[in-house]
Amino acid sequence: MLDVALLGTGGMMPLPNRFLTSMLCRIGGSMLMIDCGEGTQVTLKKLGWGFKNIDGIAITHFHADHISGLPGLLLAIGNAAREKPLRMFGPPGLAGVVKSLRVIVPELPFEIDFTEWSREHNSVMLQPDVEISVTPLSHWVTCFGYKITMQRRGRFDMERAQRDGIPMAVWSPLQKQDEVVYEGRLFTSDMVLGPPRKGLIVGYCTDTRPVPHLPQFMRGADLLVCEGMYGDAEKQEKVAAHKHMSFQEAATIAKEAQAKELWLTHFSPAMPDPVQYRREAEKIFTNTVVGRDRMTKTLLFEEET
Repeated sequence: MLDVALLGTGGMMPLPNRFLTSMLCRIGGSMLMIDCGEGTQVTLKKLGWGFKNIDGIAITHFHADHISGLPGLLLAIGNAAREKPLRMFGPPGLAGVVKSLRVIVPELPFEIDFTEWSREHNSVMLQPDVEISVTPLSHWVTCFGYKITMQRRGRFDMERAQRDGIPMAVWSPLQKQDEVVYEGRLFTSDMVLGPPRKGLIVGYCTDTRPVPHLPQFMRGADLLVCEGMYGDAEKQEKVAAHKHMSFQEAATIAKEAQAKELWLTHFSPAMPDPVQYRREAEKIFTNTVVGRDRMTKTLLFEEET
């Protein structure tokens, strides 16, 4: 099970009724935030999921509407009595950018561990069965699209374990970890588990032109959160000139990726009512939702639905 919350849906600047684009994923007791623009801590407070259990913050790129809320958020996390290290992920130069922002937040009760993406280093394990991976996008500055993959181990095969003489003492540990040493003998999870089951995939991409490899990267996403800067087809030339995407382009990516559901986000301040353009996306990809601040969804594994 994986919970997703769209903290904000605005691009460029926060509005009285629309915070800047940010997403929060909750997996067990741990949370991962992607992007943190001005005022993100306010909408997070309204959501009510708390601050202390944010174990990771991922940044798509270094434009203010995606990172300027970081000092306040770090302070809020610190005030929530967090002491264990916080992980941060982002483009090359992330540590230096955060160091500069922290001039106004010099003291925190926790350390920050940085991961800076590159062509060679483009994925990490957030938890033993949760992977974060990225792909380069096309914007004015270095920008990455994110994919969160919650893997699903195979079913426990008790008959096989009994037949092969696997000690009962290692049955439970092998359902959670790959290897167990018991009484001097090494046991591996494939001795008691069937083939991996279908997991969950959440994709997040914003501030980019469509790039050819993006649908393949997001292939089979249970939920794709994608920018739609403008819904009006007549604004296509403008959205392309500013290196963003329209509703129609986002819907095309969702369709080509064979995603299950599309959430549109990162709306222009000049588009006060994005819902009126929803049909433009639905013509291409039926299961399209126009995002709204603090919208949430719980994704379940297939056998749980």
